[in-house]
Amino acid sequence: MDRQQILDLYEWEDGLCFRCPSKGEVPTAHIKTIRPPAGGLQDVRACRECVAAIEAEREKCALRHGQPYEPGSLADSEERE
Repeated sequence: MDRQQILDLYEWEDGLCFRCPSKGEVPTAHIKTIRPPAGGLQDVRACRECVAAIEAEREKCALRHGQPYEPGSLADSEERE
């Protein structure tokens, strides 16, 4: 799968990327929901460049461990706990 095919697996809406918030509002994908100590829920979002980088790292990790790599499930893989 190429980069664009992987990015197409995500739903995008304007927001702040958790890795590069200085970009301001850009298209972002939901990748995790956290529970801050102050209470409530907070969505963690990432821009296209960061989603691509995170997916590339997931693929490398899967290959190192001899596991299958399935892109497009960042939020799912993190929130199964």
